[in-house]
Amino acid sequence: MFTGIVQTTAEVVQIDKKVDFQSHAVRFTQELLDGLALGASVAHNGCCLTVTRIEGDLVWFDLMQATLNLTNLGSVEAGDKINLERAAKFGDEIGGHSMSGHIMCAAQVVEVIDSPNNRQVWMELPENITKYVFDKGYIGIDGISLTVGAVDGRRFCVNLIPETLQRTNMGWRKLGDSVNIEVDPQTQAVVDTVERVLAARG
Repeated sequence: MFTGIVQTTAEVVQIDKKVDFQSHAVRFTQELLDGLALGASVAHNGCCLTVTRIEGDLVWFDLMQATLNLTNLGSVEAGDKINLERAAKFGDEIGGHSMSGHIMCAAQVVEVIDSPNNRQVWMELPENITKYVFDKGYIGIDGISLTVGAVDGRRFCVNLIPETLQRTNMGWRKLGDSVNIEVDPQTQAVVDTVERVLAARG
């Protein structure tokens, strides 16, 4: 489980591409390395990946083709930075909202509005995901727990404070970028349950 409170952005140092599969190495800070072991879960732009190798401050992860197709990690290149969050431990403060690290889709950044001490980013979702996104509801964007600012058809926006812009990749997201989306699991459960009940009543 993750909280959606990104701990840092970190550089992808090396990518090893194979057929329908790739591995990448991320440079971890000493703080993030503390207690890290093989098999541990770490969210990369919100996508849960498993530690497969630790070589000094370089930590390796494997990405299956399904992950590369569904998320924006397939377009990451060596030298790019990604959002990182170690898995939450029992007793940790949940500063954001409960997140699984299972990405539902990627959304495209369609508008960025910058103003003093604030940035508003609009994104466009696939049609089948819009039913899970509500005004003032929770949403995970590249692993960041955020509140939906407004919804307009397939488009929605979030408003970002300086702390979020400094700590995460939303500080440099631009028009046309792809971001990973995880909808609030509780909202998804409610919507899916209501749909099943209504369908059963026919």
